[in-house]
Amino acid sequence: MSNPTAITQEEARKIALNAQGFSRIFKTSLSVIKQLSYIQIDTISITERAHNHVFFSRNTNFKKEEISELMERKSIFEYWSHAAAYLPMEDFRHSLYLKELYKNGEKHWFPRDKKVENYVLDRITAEGPLQSKNFDHPRTKKHEWYEWKPAKIALTNLFMDGSLMIPNRKGFQKIFDLTERVIPINTNTSVPNIEGYSLFLINNAIKAQGLVTLNEICYLRKKVKPTVKKVLQQLIENKEIQKVQIEKDNSIYYVSTINYQPTSKSQLSILSPFDNLIIQRKRIKSIFNFDYQIECYVPEKKRKFGYYTLPILFGDKFVARFDSKADRKTKVFTIKNFWFEENFTPNDEFYTKLNLQLNAFSFFCGCEKITLKNVSPTINKKDLKAAILNCQ
Repeated sequence: MSNPTAITQEEARKIALNAQGFSRIFKTSLSVIKQLSYIQIDTISITERAHNHVFFSRNTNFKKEEISELMERKSIFEYWSHAAAYLPMEDFRHSLYLKELYKNGEKHWFPRDKKVENYVLDRITAEGPLQSKNFDHPRTKKHEWYEWKPAKIALTNLFMDGSLMIPNRKGFQKIFDLTERVIPINTNTSVPNIEGYSLFLINNAIKAQGLVTLNEICYLRKKVKPTVKKVLQQLIENKEIQKVQIEKDNSIYYVSTINYQPTSKSQLSILSPFDNLIIQRKRIKSIFNFDYQIECYVPEKKRKFGYYTLPILFGDKFVARFDSKADRKTKVFTIKNFWFEENFTPNDEFYTKLNLQLNAFSFFCGCEKITLKNVSPTINKKDLKAAILNCQ
């Protein structure tokens, strides 16, 4: 068994950023999602919803209505990746592996009620696409505000097992229809076996992330790790992929090639907390030395930075982060706290790029004015404020 090829952390960063699309220009949103393999859907709109933000980070010409248009054209579909996500329709067949598990009794969030599910299916079959609100909500004596009505539970279970799909949303509320009425004609609906599904996970992960560990490939995937490990070994033996090891990191990464396009040293991107590049905390710390956590799920007293902190990528390094809020009524984008990372000294190039990106991002969030409150270290506040004021 060959030893892994040693690579530097800088090489690892460039491989990852190249795969994540930060060294190219995307002309369409469909090309973005095909490269990333999925884009997570999230309802939080403190600045802009995560899925919109991820598209925008790689295609600044992105318009929010494009997602609905892609759904209408049946170019993408909704299903579960490691979370609720938009996926390329060309990958539909591989969603069937998980759906089949749920059809065969794999547990999800809720117990199944076949009577209610049959009722829901009968109504959608007869009436066409329906939303949860189209079904009555019988209250129990112990009703709580968070109680899900039986029809909503049935819709969720039928969506997870593939009986229903979401052809689109209305006011961000899901619309459900029969799967056969949603997918394009001639879609491959043969369920992949576990070896085929594992190969798909490996290829998708390497394409989207550049270099990945076994645990990252299997992240929140059910019952696949032993087979993924076996298929990885076969690919290595066939010289289709290779093992690499990053300096000061004992983990084994898998990569198809260690060639990459250099990332622009001057490129600056403001990322969503749910961005594909940073969604796995251990990975981003190993490759980028960036200790980042989405703190909206952390109790307020335990937060270090803030509810919804956005990282700033400058070249191939994370150099800052800021906690912000977009008030679309007043059209004010407020930066409550801005932190520079240790060992980073901002220069004129950084401030110029930050000015451009903050201006574009705040406008994308529906704002026309940017305000700044706190900066750490405070020595940078004057220059940062000057850069931000130039956004007005």
